[in-house]
Amino acid sequence: PGLIKIRLKFLNDTEEVAVARPEDTVGVLKSKYFPGQESQMKLIYRGQLLQDQARTLRSLRITDNCVIHCHRSRGGTAAAPALPDPGPAGPTAPGLPLGGGTLMVPTVMVVLALGWYFRINYRQLFTAPATVSLIGVTVLVTLLAFGVYGQ
Repeated sequence: PGLIKIRLKFLNDTEEVAVARPEDTVGVLKSKYFPGQESQMKLIYRGQLLQDQARTLRSLRITDNCVIHCHRSRGGTAAAPALPDPGPAGPTAPGLPLGGGTLMVPTVMVVLALGWYFRINYRQLFTAPATVSLIGVTVLVTLLAFGVYGQ
């Protein structure tokens, strides 16, 4: 009576069902289901990181059958995991940190370099709008690259 079921969802799409009272706090939920890993666990509900350990589940409007996304950060103590560790996002070769998005920036840069190569060496094939478009795409990609990697 008075208990709610919360679905704890991990990055590798596994789920655990947690049973808690609406009066329980975020800290109590972490200590109950992630003993010894409370500082490593990040809980996310409706896109918001649950940082305040003293907030109750009721005050956060967490009701029966809600989903809380769980992420275990790599820092902190090296305690044994209580739940499955999220695996890599995709298949990678041993020792290589390559994912699908890792090769996107070099690929775009190569395509832009080829565009400029052809623009310079075969300028008779490029109209004024094509040249303006190439300049615009180059500026846009440059701004995006500095915005993403300049943080």
